[in-house]
Amino acid sequence: MFLHKNPQLNKNGELHHLLSIEGLPADILRQILDTAESFVGVTQREVKKVPLLRGQAIFNLFFEPSTRTRTTFEIAAKRLSADVINLAINVSSQSKGESVLDTVANLAAMQADMFIVRHAQSGAPYLIARHVSPDIHVINAGDGRHAHPTQGLLDMFTVRRYKKDFTQLRVAIVGDVLHSRVARSQIHALTTLGVPELRVIGPKTLLPSHVEDLGVRVYHDMSKGLKDVDVIMMLRLQNERMQGAFLPSPQEFFKSYGLTAEKLALAKPDAIVLHPGPMNRGVEIDSSVADGKQSVILPQVTFGIAIRMAVMSILAGN
Repeated sequence: MFLHKNPQLNKNGELHHLLSIEGLPADILRQILDTAESFVGVTQREVKKVPLLRGQAIFNLFFEPSTRTRTTFEIAAKRLSADVINLAINVSSQSKGESVLDTVANLAAMQADMFIVRHAQSGAPYLIARHVSPDIHVINAGDGRHAHPTQGLLDMFTVRRYKKDFTQLRVAIVGDVLHSRVARSQIHALTTLGVPELRVIGPKTLLPSHVEDLGVRVYHDMSKGLKDVDVIMMLRLQNERMQGAFLPSPQEFFKSYGLTAEKLALAKPDAIVLHPGPMNRGVEIDSSVADGKQSVILPQVTFGIAIRMAVMSILAGN
């Protein structure tokens, strides 16, 4: 799509927008992870604020709902002392027939500094980034089936926190890869950061065709796919994006691809389990695993705030 230059980087090669992990160099991913490390400490202090973005206006533009992502972006921006404006646009201007670019142009006229964009259509944040003035930054908070870069980054941060070295890991991504923008971001991040063996596990109906072209090994059998892995990344079944019969039933899916204690035992004894949430317990993951000692699902949520603080502070500084 963009053959000549990465639309996310400025002329100095610094991060200007965060639209996708695809195409970002490893040093920028590491810069975000390292910056987030310093913000984890802030979130544990009694006064959880730093003045880095004081006076900046950050607009949360959510054209589709997502309580968790919107809330963590809002908390992150407020901890950086920014002014945050939340707009659930699916119930306001869009229903009056206003185009996405009209909405953005009007908000830019209100001196916006940054737009956090979530949209059901793939590519919408790219479109917005192309049309805003050079002093405005855009962060993709999830677009269609395409990408969810901050979720991918917070997953990388979580893995690094517990496992230290990406170049020694065997990682499995399990479930509905076909409809998951998170999975795409995870795959690009993990390969860029040097993971030597990356597996995807799921039924044929829920894996993209030619997914192996992304450098992953494909497994349809959960017990084979989980053997000796260090990290298990479960995905949510995206029922709202499925048209037609992708699955026999949630019960059948759980039987074959739900993560139970028995299946987890096939991985390495110190393997960690991630899930981007919200979880469908008893469909993708058994409660005993979700709440068990190998689960890092709640720390993921905590680290999400630090990652989003890191991305916003880096963009504001470039």
